[in-house]
Amino acid sequence: MRVLAAMSGGVDSAVAAARAVAAGHDVTGVHLALSAKPGTLRTGARGCCTLEDARDARRAADVLGIPFYVWDFAERFTEDVVEDFVAEYAAGRTPNPCLRCNEKIKFEALLDKAVALGFDAVCTGHYARLSTVDGQVELRRSADDGKDQSYVLASLTREQLAHALFPLGGSTKTEVRAEADRLGLQVAGKPDSHDICFIPDGDTRGFLTGRLGEQPGLLVDDATGAVLGRHAGVHEFTVGQRKGLGIDAPAPDGRPRYVLSLEPVTGTVRVGSAERLKVTEIVARRPVTRVEFDGPVECVAQVRAHGGLAPAVAELVGEELLVRLREPLSGVAPGQAVAVYRPDPVAGDLVLASATISSTG
Repeated sequence: MRVLAAMSGGVDSAVAAARAVAAGHDVTGVHLALSAKPGTLRTGARGCCTLEDARDARRAADVLGIPFYVWDFAERFTEDVVEDFVAEYAAGRTPNPCLRCNEKIKFEALLDKAVALGFDAVCTGHYARLSTVDGQVELRRSADDGKDQSYVLASLTREQLAHALFPLGGSTKTEVRAEADRLGLQVAGKPDSHDICFIPDGDTRGFLTGRLGEQPGLLVDDATGAVLGRHAGVHEFTVGQRKGLGIDAPAPDGRPRYVLSLEPVTGTVRVGSAERLKVTEIVARRPVTRVEFDGPVECVAQVRAHGGLAPAVAELVGEELLVRLREPLSGVAPGQAVAVYRPDPVAGDLVLASATISSTG
């Protein structure tokens, strides 16, 4: 196949490209320039898409002996990921920018351009597995539970998955680094990126305040209605947050308080005990399904990229995915995604559906 390898400048995408070459594909490397003003150097494991990353990707392509290009997707990234991120927080929701980037940039904008140029597939360094079931390409968890990224890929359609390659799905991170070292790739020991790539200093609150300004409101005890303090904007909070609430007095029982809900119209942030944070029902919009939901389906639900799993029953109700949890979960925020899986410890849990959480109960 003609394969376009998305090369971020990290070890995972470099080894994924190397495996595509080893499999006999005609591989071309491409680095996506996602920032209009990229930094020159990374700060340890923070940030990505710097000039340093572009150079690392080019050096890896040179080692592999494949053509290499840099494509400017900064405007599209700003519109579909950064501006969406800011708008979601302003609306009192908690988005997942990595999921949005995979959906809108790597497997929409990039894939569309790749197909238009005659490529058969886009190859990335994601830790996930693909399989074919009844002629349909399906998404499964990777062999490395600690690195599994099927959750942030779960919103991809079957058509997009049919043009995807995830060569690392059957490997562990340790194996990938060792392979990079054997291949002579300088990125073998490069730290993984953490936090949000377009907020390299990790100050999400400062980034959002800079975009949205101060929008004062009240911190309210959800149980009693008592005003506990003031804040500079609901965008500074997310459901499940414990630290940085700005409440001087402890709760009467001495236990921590958590953010329970956000009301952007009134500027109210409701807080309460950990017990009040637990939910047993999730309603999610814009579902992407890969099985026929002709009734309730037993599954495992996941609400965060790492962790946040519980046995559940999922079903389609109109245009929404309703997930009833058999065990309560905490810190489930509107705006996050819920992915539901059919357990399969041998081939990897199979992704059944994904949707964006709109409410909980």
